[in-house]
Amino acid sequence: MDDDSPVEERIGDALREDDQAIAVAESCTGGLIGSMLTDVPGSSDYFDRGFVTYSYDAKLRDLGVSREALDERGAVSEPVARQMARGVRDAAGTTWGVATTGIAGPTGGTDEKPVGTVFLGVAYAGDWGTQESYSTVSRYEFDGTRQEIKAQIARQALRDVLDEIESQ
Repeated sequence: MDDDSPVEERIGDALREDDQAIAVAESCTGGLIGSMLTDVPGSSDYFDRGFVTYSYDAKLRDLGVSREALDERGAVSEPVARQMARGVRDAAGTTWGVATTGIAGPTGGTDEKPVGTVFLGVAYAGDWGTQESYSTVSRYEFDGTRQEIKAQIARQALRDVLDEIESQ
């Protein structure tokens, strides 16, 4: 598939080619990434599940995000995004986990974390005993309406996952 194809199609092709699967943990995107992935026919070949963990309690209970990370850094932070990505990957037993936690606005921003701030986590599960499992987190800031910010976050999360898949 060429680079002009939608990222959700390219992810599907890459996952299918390597017989891998993905699960998503979404906060600020509210299920948009899962929706984008399942818009592709045949996505059941590689999409396992999605968690929408909007509250602290949901992040803690469903994904195993530590209380300390939430208390010390807040939900919109690098450690929470990392723990969400690892948590969804491990809960689903998939090769890949992707997580979003951010501020879609129009309110809720601060000087340190303005509206449009997001942390995107990507976690990979290597084979047991290889010590190849890892996770990455990137911080981005987007502009626009709430819906525009959510769409930009979802698309960037998919690009981040595809970059990691292609670097394998």
